[in-house]
Amino acid sequence: MKIDLSKLNRADLEKLKSDIEKTLKDVSKKEMKAAREAAEKAVGAFGFSLSDVIGSGAAPKGRRSGTRGKLPPKYRNPNDPAKTWSGRGRKPDWIKEAEAAGRPISDFEI
Repeated sequence: MKIDLSKLNRADLEKLKSDIEKTLKDVSKKEMKAAREAAEKAVGAFGFSLSDVIGSGAAPKGRRSGTRGKLPPKYRNPNDPAKTWSGRGRKPDWIKEAEAAGRPISDFEI
């Protein structure tokens, strides 16, 4: 089926686009269902269920998903004890200023 898109007006093109996107979603769902059924059949031949093989969705051992928790502070600003730094990432301005003034970073260790 060949459609001459140059003969369609904007409204017709928008409708066609919407219809295509809906159809793509439907086809994707059908293909996903067929893939899942094929996978279940394949692992069933070995006596497993698909959930046995892929697990509960948790990250594999040795790999973490998402972000890490907040690290404990390693350095503290003596002029403002509320300002701390874990030692990772960019150095805060108060550390940069102190180092520029000649103070070693070890002066700020907690």
